[in-house]
Amino acid sequence: MPDYHDDLRLAHVLADAADAATMDRFKALDLKVETKPDMTPVSEADKAAEELIRGQLQRARPRDAILGEEYGVEGTGPRRWVIDPIDGTKNYVRGVPVWATLISLTVQGEGGYQPVVGVVSAPALGRRWWAAQGGGAYTGRSLTSATRLRVSQVSSIDDASFAYSSLSGWEEQGRLDGFLDLTRACWRTRGYGDFWPYMMVAEGSIDICAEPELSLWDMAANAIIVQEAGGSFTGLDGRPGPHSGNGAASNGLLHGELLGYLQPRS
Repeated sequence: MPDYHDDLRLAHVLADAADAATMDRFKALDLKVETKPDMTPVSEADKAAEELIRGQLQRARPRDAILGEEYGVEGTGPRRWVIDPIDGTKNYVRGVPVWATLISLTVQGEGGYQPVVGVVSAPALGRRWWAAQGGGAYTGRSLTSATRLRVSQVSSIDDASFAYSSLSGWEEQGRLDGFLDLTRACWRTRGYGDFWPYMMVAEGSIDICAEPELSLWDMAANAIIVQEAGGSFTGLDGRPGPHSGNGAASNGLLHGELLGYLQPRS
C-alpha cells in the first residue's frame, strides 16, 4: 500500500495556513459576502483560503491536479487534491463557530478518484481530524498530539444517535417520509450540520448521519476519516465513497438499516 504520510503532513501545513486566514476574518464587521449562481453564499474568506491552499499546492505538488469549490478544476493526472475552503459558510458569515476547511488528496482508481488523505480543520471550535489510507483516523491539535478515532459499537437503531444538516432536500427526492420514520425510530436526533456529524460518527459520539445533496468537496475528506475510524461512508444508493451526490455515514453496524429508511418512496 502506498505511503501517504508526506501528503498528510502537507495537508496539515495547508490547514494551518487556511486556519490563520479564515480566523483572521471570522466575525469581521466588514466581511464581504456574495451570492453564487446556485444561491449559496460565498465570502471573501472562502476565496482567499482556497487561493492560499492552491498557491501552496502549486509549489509543493506541481504535478497534482486541484479541485476546489470556488475555482473548479486545475490540472490533470492520477492525483487530485479536493478543497472546500469553508464548509459551513452560512455559519461562518453569521458568527456561528461550526465551520471547517476540508482538504483531501484523491487518487485515481476503480470508480474514479478515491480519497486517500483527509484533514478537517475547525479552528473556531479548536478541533481538527485527519486520516490517511491504511493509517487510521485521529483527532488532536497536531500530528504528535493526537487521539485515535474509533466508531461506536451501537448495533440497534433504537439506541442510535442520528445527525443531519436540515430538512431541506429530503422531500424533493421522495425521501422525507423515510427520513421522518428514521428520526422517530432513533434514540436521539440532532441537526448539527455540515462536516461535524461525520466527525462525530468517526469519534463514536453519534452513530449515523446523512445528507440528501452534497458535492465532492463536501465529502472527500469526511469519507476517508469515517472509513479509517472503522465506519462506512456511501451515497444513499449504497455506492461506497463520496461520488453519489449525497452521503450516508455510520459505524458500519447500522449502515444497511440507515440506507433502508432513506430510499425514495413513490
